[in-house]
Amino acid sequence: MKQSHLFSKTRKDAPKDEVSKNAQLLIRAGYIHKEMAGVYSFLPLGLRVIEKITDIIRDELNKAGCQELKMTTLQRKEIWEQTDRWRNDLDGGIWFKTELNGGSELGLAFTHEEALANIMKDHINSYKDLPKYAYQFQTKFRNELRAKSGILRGREFLMKDLYDFSKNKEEHEDFYEKMKGVYMNIFTRAGIGENTYMTISSGGSFSKYSYEFQTICEAGEDILVYDPEKKIAINKGDFSDEVFSDFDLNKDDYNFQEAKSIEVGDIYTLGEKYSSALDLKYTDEKGEEHPVYMGSYGIGVPRLMGAIVEIFADSNGIVWPESVSPFAVHLVQVGDSDTVNAEAEKIYTELVENNIEVLWDDRDSRPGQKFADSDLIGIPHRIVVSEKTIEAEKLEYKKRTDQNGDASMMSLEEIVKNIQ
Repeated sequence: MKQSHLFSKTRKDAPKDEVSKNAQLLIRAGYIHKEMAGVYSFLPLGLRVIEKITDIIRDELNKAGCQELKMTTLQRKEIWEQTDRWRNDLDGGIWFKTELNGGSELGLAFTHEEALANIMKDHINSYKDLPKYAYQFQTKFRNELRAKSGILRGREFLMKDLYDFSKNKEEHEDFYEKMKGVYMNIFTRAGIGENTYMTISSGGSFSKYSYEFQTICEAGEDILVYDPEKKIAINKGDFSDEVFSDFDLNKDDYNFQEAKSIEVGDIYTLGEKYSSALDLKYTDEKGEEHPVYMGSYGIGVPRLMGAIVEIFADSNGIVWPESVSPFAVHLVQVGDSDTVNAEAEKIYTELVENNIEVLWDDRDSRPGQKFADSDLIGIPHRIVVSEKTIEAEKLEYKKRTDQNGDASMMSLEEIVKNIQ
C-alpha cells in the first residue's frame, strides 16, 4: 500500500486530554481517532492490527473445537431480569440502556452469558448435544467510571467472549484446563507471552476456578505477585494464606516479586447459575433433566492491542511484534527522481510477490520526517531506497527494534530471506 493513499496522517502531538501512553502514540501514529473518553475509532492502520490480533485468537479457538457466531448488541430486558442482572446496582452501574419508540427498555450488552444461554435453549436438548463451545467478536458497551487508560479500558470496545456448555463440572473442567494453554498460545503469538502470567484471582463462589491472565507493565492498574521462574502469579488483592491453602501451595517454595500488570484475559467457571435461571437443560441417558454447566472466557481485543503498545514502545514510538504489525515492511523512498521511483516500485512489487505486506512511503516529504514517522508507526522492518543505495546496488535495511545500531547494506534477496 502506498502511504500517500492513507487518509490518516501522523501528528506531532496527541489531544491534550489524552493521558495514556498507548492512546497518545496510537493517535499520533494515525492508528486511532479519539471520539471521547473511553471511545475510539480505529483507522485503517489500527484496523489492520485489530484484525491481526483477531485472526490469532480465531485460529487458536477454532483449533480447540470452538465455533464462531455473532450475537446482537441490543438485549431484551426480560432475559436479564431472569438472572437479576438488569439492575444497575449489581454491576457497578455499567449498563447503557435505551428505549424503543413504543417505550420498551433495551440494554446495550456489556457481556452475553444470558443472551447465548437463551439461544442455546433452541439447540441443546439431549446429552448428545453436549459439550458445545461458542464464541464471538462483539462490540461491548460499559459505562466505565475510569476511562483514562486509552484503549486499555473503553466504554465501547471489541471483545472476544467464549462460552462453554457442558454436561457437568468434570466435562467443563476438562475444557477449562485446555483453555489455559490456548490462552497462553494466543498471548505468545501476539508477542507478550514472556510477560504474561496465568494469575490466581478471586471469582466469588467459584474462586478456585477463577484465573486472570496478567501482563507485567508499568501502565497496569493491578499489582501482580509472581515468581518469574515457576510462572505462578497471584493478584495482590487475593494474596492470602487462604489462597495458598483453595490451591494447596506452599508459600516458602516460591520467590515472589511485585509488579504492576494489565489484565489481558480471564476465564471463569459459571456453573449452573445462568442455565438454571434461564431454564437451559438437557436430558441424560436415563431421561432425567439437568441444568447445563457453563464457563466464560474473555479477551478484550483493543485492550490487548494497547498492552502491546505499552510494553514495547520506546522513546521514538510504537514497536510492533511481527505477528500483529499492520505491515511487515516499511519501504521508505528517499528522493523523487525517475530512477528512485522506478527502483522503489520494483522493490515493492518483488516484496508483494513474496507475500510480504508492505507500506510504501512514497510521500513528498523530507527524509528526516519520513524516518521519524517510520519509527513512530513501528513496523518491524524498514527498507530505504535512494540514489545512494542504487549506486551501491544494495538497500539500506534496519529492524525497528535495533535503535542503537547502524542500518545494514543488503541485497533485496538477503532482506527477503531475513524477513521470511
